Amino acid sequence: MSSQTPNLWLVNLLRDGFCIIDDLLPPNVLQDLADDLASDFRDTPFGQGAFYGYRTKRFGSLLKRSPYSERLVMEPTILSLAQAVLGPACDRIQLNVAQAIAVHPGEQRQVPHRDQDMWAGIKGAHEYLLNVIWPLDAFTAENGATRIYPGSHCVLEADYTTLPEPVVAKCNPGAAICFLGSTLHGAGPNATNDVRRAVVIGYSLGWLKPYENLWLAYPPETARRFSPELAALAGYAQHRPNLGNFEGQCPSVLLGSELKGPLGAVDALRPDQAAMIAEFARGQANVS
Repeated sequence: MSSQTPNLWLVNLLRDGFCIIDDLLPPNVLQDLADDLASDFRDTPFGQGAFYGYRTKRFGSLLKRSPYSERLVMEPTILSLAQAVLGPACDRIQLNVAQAIAVHPGEQRQVPHRDQDMWAGIKGAHEYLLNVIWPLDAFTAENGATRIYPGSHCVLEADYTTLPEPVVAKCNPGAAICFLGSTLHGAGPNATNDVRRAVVIGYSLGWLKPYENLWLAYPPETARRFSPELAALAGYAQHRPNLGNFEGQCPSVLLGSELKGPLGAVDALRPDQAAMIAEFARGQANVS
């Protein structure tokens, strides 16, 4: 594993818009994950559309396809970076996507893009997203390794016809390619005869609608097998105040023993909100 601390990786990430952490996981973990996903890579049809690519395969719901995907989602250094980047703008972070991608020979270069543009909110005040690409095969310039544009997170407008030369994210399985949702990037063309496979794990602000519909990907009967921490990250937690609730309660109630009878709504407020409402309530009691 790299000798740099999470704080130093955070400095690089915020300065350049990306960082590549070599040897963050043992390569055998990625190989075991690739073995588990082999039939999905084989059977999934190619995408349709110039953005997704006509020679690229994609599929999600990785946490129910292979137990090894949890090692990627819950990797401590990555979670620390995600919390540092996103935590100032939300009460809790959430899993945004857990997706496998296979870029086949002949695929063209992907348009440079910012992943945060999937949301229509005003940009620049805070980050919306941290994405991590975990290669399952070696990433090279020839097989379409992701192209990343350093510093582009600081320039929200871009003329895509006059972009500077990008950094080619060359690395091996076990490395983590981390980049902000505000950083321009895109897959390169695959000019080899081999498929380039990877897994993308993304984390976003807990109050956003995630890219992947987590409750369809991981319904309660699936999420009951998760640890409490993983279940919360995968959508079974409220974001204060009261967002993402089930019948006015934290959706984690669906993961326990069978529900008996109707549920009553329970406040889930930030401390500042709870204090303000309590003060208001005291004032109303004095009036009455």
